[in-house]
Amino acid sequence: MPIHHQVSPRSLRHPKFTALIKRSVARTPICFASRSLASATSAPPVSTISRNHKIVIVGGGSAGITVTNQLLRTGRFFPKDIALVDPAAWHHYQPGWTLVGGGLKNKTDMRRSLPDMVDSRVRLYSDSVREFKPEMNTIALSDRGEIGYEHLIVCPGIKVDFDSIPGLHDALVDPQAPVSSIYSYDTCDKTAHLIAGFKKGNAIFTHPTGTVKCAGAPQKIMWMALDRWKRSGLYNPDSPSSSPIQIVYATGMSVMFGVPKYSKVLEELRQKRGVQSLFQHDLVAIEGNTALLAMADGGTVVRRHFDLLHAVPKMGPHDFVKNSTLADDAGFVEVYPDTLQHKRFSNIWSCGDAAGLPTSKTAAAITIQAPVIVSNVLSCIQGREITSTYNGYTSCPLITEHGKVMLAEFVYGGEPHETFGRFVDQAKPNRVFYRMKKDFFPWVYFAAMIKGRWAGPRGWKM
Repeated sequence: MPIHHQVSPRSLRHPKFTALIKRSVARTPICFASRSLASATSAPPVSTISRNHKIVIVGGGSAGITVTNQLLRTGRFFPKDIALVDPAAWHHYQPGWTLVGGGLKNKTDMRRSLPDMVDSRVRLYSDSVREFKPEMNTIALSDRGEIGYEHLIVCPGIKVDFDSIPGLHDALVDPQAPVSSIYSYDTCDKTAHLIAGFKKGNAIFTHPTGTVKCAGAPQKIMWMALDRWKRSGLYNPDSPSSSPIQIVYATGMSVMFGVPKYSKVLEELRQKRGVQSLFQHDLVAIEGNTALLAMADGGTVVRRHFDLLHAVPKMGPHDFVKNSTLADDAGFVEVYPDTLQHKRFSNIWSCGDAAGLPTSKTAAAITIQAPVIVSNVLSCIQGREITSTYNGYTSCPLITEHGKVMLAEFVYGGEPHETFGRFVDQAKPNRVFYRMKKDFFPWVYFAAMIKGRWAGPRGWKM
């Protein structure tokens, strides 16, 4: 979904950050020595289930499944050389939850059974991680003891914490409460129901401070709701104060989006469409039909009545990552931003939302990160220098109304890095991009990306 960690626009463009990336790319990497890979043409040995593996991957989400299948497609591993650890029953296409909330998709089409998706050559541990033991090259599982690895790839995503905002969880599970969120499978369709049935009153859409996966999603659902209400005669952008519905966007940020090029256009849309803004207002509690919004000064709390509320909870690293020796100061896996190799343990890697990277957390980012991880892990196993680098690419197909999408693409430093920029202005909402977001991306995700055959802007991997 473009999935998305919002970074301060100022920090993205800071000269010290640019210099850090340059120094990181110039660094001579250290590789962990391990036994040679099985030949792609060798006959595999008799399969035995071992608790020691060449590669252990933590997380069966977009990053974990993609990396797993790209490794398998190299043809260099025997059965059970690769293990995947994840207790989940379902694998979700989370960018699709925005489409569900907008009434464009059925949520059951946006998930698959995780055990059914795992290749038979991979050892699946349907368990959670209790502790990382990098000095011993082992992981302690919650119920199944310890497993060993030669290389560890950590990509369990991040925690979407609905308990982080008092009153939010109870309001979400109450079918009568006019509160919803597209940030969970269980509540994304409630969003569609509330928007479709809303006829009059104050509608507030929130965006929290801190880490947010797919940080464009909180306003995507707002734009789709606005367009629906406009088409139904319930909202007039030219005279919002006289419309039956009033729309407020309350964001912990000081701007509409973290990349200036796209933020400028989105701010123009906000003003043109009459959406009230509450910048640097962070939702901190819900009391009945009142939203409590903390201002950036740290002391002022604003109370706003709502008749419909779309709330985005706080997000952050999972406790088993945050409390481990793998974590950086923010609690994410501490890796070099170019090679995705851990800064202290050379046989540990991370990508996806769990990685401590100064870029937005989206599924699109994984399409570029996964091949970098695979290439560098193979190089290390073979005793070669690692050379593949990640430039911070990420993407946010930002729905601005039904039928149009702004395709934001950028790299480290908040610099636009557009696939179609030579032909069109991607900051201008486009009908072709809408078809990509609504139809092509969900299809290519299940048909190719998670099977290890899709590299985003770089196309198919054969």
